[in-house]
Amino acid sequence: MIDGATREIWLHRVMFLGIALATLFWRLLPLPLAEAASCAPEASLCRLWVWLDRMPGPDLLLCLIFAWTMRRPDYLPVLLIAAVVFLEDLLLMRPPGLWTLLVLMGSEFVRGRVALTRELSFMVEWLLVTGLMFAMIVIYRLIFAMVLLPQAGLGFALVQLFWSVLFYPAVVYLSRVVLDLRKPAMGEVDAYGRRL
Repeated sequence: MIDGATREIWLHRVMFLGIALATLFWRLLPLPLAEAASCAPEASLCRLWVWLDRMPGPDLLLCLIFAWTMRRPDYLPVLLIAAVVFLEDLLLMRPPGLWTLLVLMGSEFVRGRVALTRELSFMVEWLLVTGLMFAMIVIYRLIFAMVLLPQAGLGFALVQLFWSVLFYPAVVYLSRVVLDLRKPAMGEVDAYGRRL
């Protein structure tokens, strides 16, 4: 018989996998907003749709990984993160493993400091995640530059970073309200008496 704590962990792992696959599927859909806008080209709303269509969106998977690792690192094992991000690398035709390695390094940095960040305010957490995302993008672009691979413009990467940072609080809020994912309190233990 599976106890409640183990069932909770596996339920959240399956939910993470489902959310990750759904966001990846959404990113692969060819949904040009500019063609969907049925208005005259001179209309300001139509220009807004065209502008939004050209802008990169947030990296919701990265926000999800950091939000969950910051709150409950036991829900996201390293192999699950590696498998999901490696699949994303393959499907989005990025160099296989490079972004995966950077995401693993960032998530393990957070996991190793979860006891320190447990009692910090959300603003400090947000700044920490922003710094990690910025460092990951800089390292990713430096590696591309060192091996002379073509890459998107710096402005494109910075806009995606901006949207990812902006959407991080929404991901945290939805994880807390919808999925009841919260930081464990100091001294909180699981069903086996182990500290969380």
